[in-house]
Amino acid sequence: MRWTHREDRFFADRQDAGRYLAEKLSNYSNDPNTIVLALPRGGVPVGYEIAKELNVPLDLFLVRKLGVPIYEELAMGAIASGGVRVLNHDVVRKLGITDEMIESVAQEQERELLRREREYRGDRPPLNLEEKTVILVDDGLATGASMRAAVEALKQHQPGKIIVAVPVGSAETCKQFERDVDQIVCGLAPEDFVAVGRWYADFRQTTDEEVVDLLNSVAHRQKVQHMVEEHPEKYSIFI
Repeated sequence: MRWTHREDRFFADRQDAGRYLAEKLSNYSNDPNTIVLALPRGGVPVGYEIAKELNVPLDLFLVRKLGVPIYEELAMGAIASGGVRVLNHDVVRKLGITDEMIESVAQEQERELLRREREYRGDRPPLNLEEKTVILVDDGLATGASMRAAVEALKQHQPGKIIVAVPVGSAETCKQFERDVDQIVCGLAPEDFVAVGRWYADFRQTTDEEVVDLLNSVAHRQKVQHMVEEHPEKYSIFI
């Protein structure tokens, strides 16, 4: 099979998908009020390319599901970066889940979230999201459960605008997000969606090492850019 997503609607890999999405988000290029937030792990290579093409900052937004005790597949809520906790009150009420149960599960997931934050971000503090235009990115939308939890958690950071951006997603799921966020950008929304991986030639799992390398690369680029802006007389020769 020949893989050329412009003609056949397939992406070569997540980097290719990110560059494709960046074209659709070009209105936010060089906007000092815009931040790209990527959901690890698969969303990071996509978000990296968007942030690079638009010349805006990139950060992580981790989400951990709070599974119902004994039946962890069912979510009773989620926690996210910045200490945000969102509960599905209908599930909590119908199953009679106590505050003690919620706290026990939440503490366990918070430890894992903090571990991942430290592993991925190191000692770099999270970006301030208040009043910012936030582009929330993943490598695709199937059911949309993780992204929906991320959106609800992100709202508690009081951003000015929330844009959900994915290279590909179920047409039904993409449409559902129209009422939840300020803008939804689905690069492809095929009726015969089936699964996210179907629309990539290379859909290998993104590793923790790749996430760290991409974030370090962004941090280095932003540091250099800041140095040039602060002291153009010293660094203009390298521009």
